[in-house]
Amino acid sequence: NESKGSVKKERDFISALKDKNLQIMKFVDDDNIFYGIKAPKEIFETYKHLLKVSDACNWSCAHQGGPEFLSDLIKSNVFAAQFCLHEKEEQKVLRKSWARWTAYSHLCVCNRNYFGEKVALYFLWLGWYTFLLIPAAVLGIIVFLYGLAFINTDPLIKEVCESDTIMCPLCDKRCRVWQLSDTCTFAKFSMLFDNEGTVAFAMFMAVWATVFLEFWKCHRASYVYEWKVFDWCEEEEELILEIVNNYNCEPRNQSHSYLRSTVIMVLVTLMLLLIIGLTHALVVFRVIASVEFAKHTDWPFLSENSIIVAFLLAAVLHFITITVMTHVNRIVALKLCEIEKVRSHDAIERSFTVKMFTFQFFTLFSSLIYTAFFLGRINGHPGGYVRIAGIWRLEECHPSGCLMDLFIQMGVIMFLKQTISNVIEFSGPRKLRRKVCQCLKKECMVATAGSAELCDNCKIKDLLRNFDLKHVDSFSLFNEFLEMVLQFSFTTIFVAAFPLAPLLALLNNIIEIRLDAIKMVTLERRLLPKKTKDIGVWTDVLEIIGVLAVIANGMVIGITSDFIPRLVYRYRYGPCASSNATDVDCMSGYIKNTLSIANINDENIRRDFLPLQLITHNQMNVTYCSYKDYRSNEDYTLTSQFWVIQAVRFAFIILFEHVVVVCKSIAGWYVPSSPLEVKNNRLEDKLHRLKKELRSVVFDHRTNSIVNF
Repeated sequence: NESKGSVKKERDFISALKDKNLQIMKFVDDDNIFYGIKAPKEIFETYKHLLKVSDACNWSCAHQGGPEFLSDLIKSNVFAAQFCLHEKEEQKVLRKSWARWTAYSHLCVCNRNYFGEKVALYFLWLGWYTFLLIPAAVLGIIVFLYGLAFINTDPLIKEVCESDTIMCPLCDKRCRVWQLSDTCTFAKFSMLFDNEGTVAFAMFMAVWATVFLEFWKCHRASYVYEWKVFDWCEEEEELILEIVNNYNCEPRNQSHSYLRSTVIMVLVTLMLLLIIGLTHALVVFRVIASVEFAKHTDWPFLSENSIIVAFLLAAVLHFITITVMTHVNRIVALKLCEIEKVRSHDAIERSFTVKMFTFQFFTLFSSLIYTAFFLGRINGHPGGYVRIAGIWRLEECHPSGCLMDLFIQMGVIMFLKQTISNVIEFSGPRKLRRKVCQCLKKECMVATAGSAELCDNCKIKDLLRNFDLKHVDSFSLFNEFLEMVLQFSFTTIFVAAFPLAPLLALLNNIIEIRLDAIKMVTLERRLLPKKTKDIGVWTDVLEIIGVLAVIANGMVIGITSDFIPRLVYRYRYGPCASSNATDVDCMSGYIKNTLSIANINDENIRRDFLPLQLITHNQMNVTYCSYKDYRSNEDYTLTSQFWVIQAVRFAFIILFEHVVVVCKSIAGWYVPSSPLEVKNNRLEDKLHRLKKELRSVVFDHRTNSIVNF
C-alpha cells in the first residue's frame, strides 16, 4: 500500500546517503523521526580543492542524493521537510548585535558568516537602497511643502474657489449639475502634487534610479572583493557539488526547443491578458459603483461623494486583487519553469524571477497605467458619452486634472501593501511551542559549543525548536527581493504623481531591515548559506525599472499633469501672450479656458440628462453647463488649442526622455563599476599569483622545457 511504499522510499534514500559515506543520526520523538546528516571531512577537502582548480562554467549534471530527488520525496510526503539547524551560540550573538529593533547597523559581515554571502548581499543592497532614499525623501518633502506654501495664494485655486460656473452632471440619473466652486478643497489637494516642482522632482528621480544602481555596483564590488568572491561562478559551484556528490555524474547537454519556447510565450501572453482583464474589471466596478452610490439618498455623504468613495473602494479592491494574484502568479511562474526545463538551479531562479516579476508588475501597475493615461480622456462629451455596454458612462477627471486620482490610488496601495505585509511577516511565523522532554543531565543545561555533548532529550528539543519555525526554501530570499524591488518601482515609476513615495519607502525600509533580521534569526528556519558575488538577475530588473521610470514620469508630466496645458496657456492663449504688461496675472482665466460649454437645448445632450439633473440645488433650471475639454461650443469638435497642446505634450515627452537619458548616461559613465582600490588590489593579487607560479617552475634552456618543483 501507499504507507509501505513511502517507508521503502525513505529507507532506500537513507541507505543511498550512507553509501556516500555520509554520517546519519536518527532521533525518534513521539510524533516525528529526525535524520541528522553530517558529511565527513574528506568531502569538504575535495570541495575546496575543486574550487581552486576548476575553470568549467558551461555544463552541469543532475543533482540527486539517492534513487529519487529529495524535493520529490518531500512533495510525496515521504519526508516532511529539510532544514539547517540554528547554531545556538551564534544565534544568540546575532540577536544581541543585529536582530533587534534598537540595532541600527547592518553588520553584513556578521550575518554573512552565519547565512552566507547571498543573504549578506540582500541586506547590503537593502541598506544601500534605504540610505540613498534619504535625499529623495527630503526633496519629495520639499516639493510637497512647496505646493503647500502656495495652496491658498495660487491664482488657479482662487479661480476655482470663486467661480460661479455650472458644471454638467458627472453621472447618469441621480447626479445633478454642480458649481465648480464646490470642488475648491479638491483643487487645493491637486495643486499639492501638480506644480512646477513636480517636473524637477520627476527628472531628479529618473536620474536617481541610475545613480543608485551605479553606486550600488561600486559599493558591492568593495564587499565581494573583501569576501573573496569577486570572480565567483554559481554554475561552477553547482558543478563541483555534483562531482562531490557523484563522481560518475554525466553532463546534461544544453538544449533548445522552439515549440517549448512558443508555448511559454503564448502562456505568458495569456496570463498578461488575464491580468489586464482584471484591470478592466476594476474600471467597470468603479463606473457601476459610482452610479449605485449616487442613488443612496438616505446617505447624503455617500450620494454626494459617490465618485470619490467608488475610487477609494476600487483602490482597496485593487490591493485585494494584488494579494490574490500574487499566489496565482507564483503557481503559474513555477509551472512555466517546469515546462521550460532549464538545466540548473541558478537558471531556474533567473527564469522564475523574470516571469514572477513581470506578472507582479502588470498586476500592480495595469490599473495605475489606466488611471494615469486613459482616465478622463476616452469618456467622450455631453451628447456623445462613451458607455460600457451602452449603459454606464465612463469616468471623468476633476477639472483640476487626473493627477489626484493617481495619487489616491498609489497612496492607498502603497500604504496597505507595506503595512499589511509587515504585520503578516512579523506575526505569521509564530507557532505554539510543543511540550518536549526536559533535559536531565546537568552538563546539558550549561553546555556551550564544543564544551559538552548534549543528551538525546536536549537534541530532540533542539530539533523540535527548529522544526516549529517557519518553513524556508530556495525562494524565501526571492520573496524579500521581490517585495523591495516592487517598492522601488512604486518609488520611481510614478513618483511624479506621488512625491511622498520615497518618504514612505524610507520609513518602511527602516522597519523592514530590522524586521527581516529578526525574522531570519528567530522566527524562521535557518536559510542554507550560499555564496554569490551579486544580486543576480535583480540587477537587470532594476536597470529596466530605471528605463521605465524615465518613460513613465515623462508621460505622467506630459499627459496626466496639467503642466503642459498651463504652459501653453501662459505663452500662447493667456493675457501675457498678447501683452507685455507686468501687472497682469499670466494665468488669469486659465480654468475657464479649459472648459467647454454644452447647450442643454441640443437634442443629443437632452438624451444624456434627465430634467431633474438640470436643476441646481437652489431649484434653478439651467440652459448651459460646462465640462472639461477643448471642444467647439457649436458642433463639439476638438479645437485647434487641443491639437497645439497635444503637439507640445508629445514634444515635451521626447525632450524630457532625451535629457534624462543623457543625464543617466553621464551618471553611469561618471560612477565606476568598481572602486579604483579594488581594481588595483585585484591587479596586485594577480601579479603575486603569477610570480608565485613562476617561482614554482624553472626553465631548462638546454632542453627548452619547464621543470616543476
